Amino acid sequence: MIFENIFSESGRKKQIKIREKPKIIADHREKNSLVISELIEQGADVQIKYLRVADFIIKDTAVERKTVSDFINSMINKRLITQLQEIKQYPSYLLLIEGVNEQELYNDEPGEFGVHPNAIRGFLLSILLDFKVPIIFTKDYEDTARFLLVLAKRKEKEASIRALKRARDKKESLQFILEGFPGIGPKTAKKLLKKYKTIKSIINTDIEELKKDIGKKAGIFKLLEEKY
Repeated sequence: MIFENIFSESGRKKQIKIREKPKIIADHREKNSLVISELIEQGADVQIKYLRVADFIIKDTAVERKTVSDFINSMINKRLITQLQEIKQYPSYLLLIEGVNEQELYNDEPGEFGVHPNAIRGFLLSILLDFKVPIIFTKDYEDTARFLLVLAKRKEKEASIRALKRARDKKESLQFILEGFPGIGPKTAKKLLKKYKTIKSIINTDIEELKKDIGKKAGIFKLLEEKY
C-alpha cells in the first residue's frame, strides 16, 4: 500500500482547496473609509469604481450605506428618498445604517439635529412599508464590513428566490410597470391608474395635464418620446 505524503508540495495542493476571495464593488467615495480597510484586512477582493447608484454592489445586491448622522441629514434634505428609488433598479437592495453603538439614532427628545424622534420612527417605517427597502443596523464600521462579507459569501442559489414569488395580479402588474419610471412611487402610480385607468391613457395624456396631477414628476414621461 502506498501512502501519499500530504505534507509534500503536491499533497498540499490536493488537500488545500483554493477559494476565490469574496468580491465587493465599492463606490470611489468610499475608498478612504474604515469599512474598505476592514474588508481588505478580512480578505475581500474590493474593487473601487464609480457607481452612479449605491455605495456597494455585491453580486446582484445594491447596498446604500449611511452613518447615523448621514441618515438624519439625508432624511432632512430628502436626498435619501431619491437614493432609495435608485437602488431599486437592482434585483436586491438594502439600506445599511452604521454606528448605532456610537451615536443615538433617536431618543425621547429632539436630538442634535432638531428632529423629533417620532419623525425618525415614521421615516424608518416609510422605508420599510412604502419603499419596501430592508434596513440593517450595524454597531460600527467593523460590523458593517462583517455584514458585507457575509453577503458576499452567500451562495447564489440561496439568494435567488425570485422564482418563488407569487404571480402579480392585473392591478399589481400595471402598478409595477409605472413604478419602473424614476420618481414614480406606489402612491403616484395608484393615483394615475385610478384616474386614467390604463397605462396607454397615461402615456397619451399631455405632460402639462399630468403635471396638474403629480407635479414635476410628470416630466419623466418625456422619455417615451426620446430616441435610443
